[in-house]
Amino acid sequence: MPNVIEKTGKTVEDAIQAAAEEFGVDKSELDIEILETPTKRLFGLFGETPAKIRASVKDVPPPVVIEEPKQIAEPVQDEEPTIEPVLEPSPVEEPAEPFDRDKVIDTAEDFLHNVFAAMDLEVVMKIEDDVEEGCLIELSGKGLGILIGRRGQALDALQYLLNLAVNRKNTEDKVHFILDVEGYRQRREQTLIKLAKGVAERAIKTHHEVKLEPMNRYERKIIHTVLQDNKRVETHSAGEEPYRYIIVSPKRTKR
Repeated sequence: MPNVIEKTGKTVEDAIQAAAEEFGVDKSELDIEILETPTKRLFGLFGETPAKIRASVKDVPPPVVIEEPKQIAEPVQDEEPTIEPVLEPSPVEEPAEPFDRDKVIDTAEDFLHNVFAAMDLEVVMKIEDDVEEGCLIELSGKGLGILIGRRGQALDALQYLLNLAVNRKNTEDKVHFILDVEGYRQRREQTLIKLAKGVAERAIKTHHEVKLEPMNRYERKIIHTVLQDNKRVETHSAGEEPYRYIIVSPKRTKR
């Protein structure tokens, strides 16, 4: 049988199939060279020229025989050696350290020092600890506006990280830290009080509810507290954190 043959067919696929049948192999085992593709003759009046290919059988490498390693017979032992179990000493639970409030505050101070050092900021910290209200840390220095951010968002984020980092090991007793930058919290509180009263007047005048911008829990509490004694409006919070906001609605008068 020749190593290379040429075959024709109506289509290239027909020519390949004819070559495979003559060699007695599958089409995938052939090297194919297309010599001519079927084309219509002049104006399509005289049929088509057939497809023509040249085919040969691919060289298939001989199969590789992998010899299995011979198994070495192990000597038969009359008795298996006795292995004595090793007893590990049971772990001794260490007593939990007593809660040390001063130590937690020192840890918070070190945490903030590291943050400010990374930001290349010189910050003076004044700490006022009140067991019931929390531990207030007043920050002062030059260029600390970056610590406040837009509407105090940066300051709230830093305060959240501080409480999370310092109190993560304290499951029961915790110290609640409040951060302030040069009296920003007090100024913001006065702004919110003024805002609450203005929004209440607008709701009463327009007879429509007014939605405030998203605020943190502390600021929402200020709005609710300011308007809780106003008999003409009512407030409630809506939305999900951190986009929770307050809605101020006029109360319906009874006829």
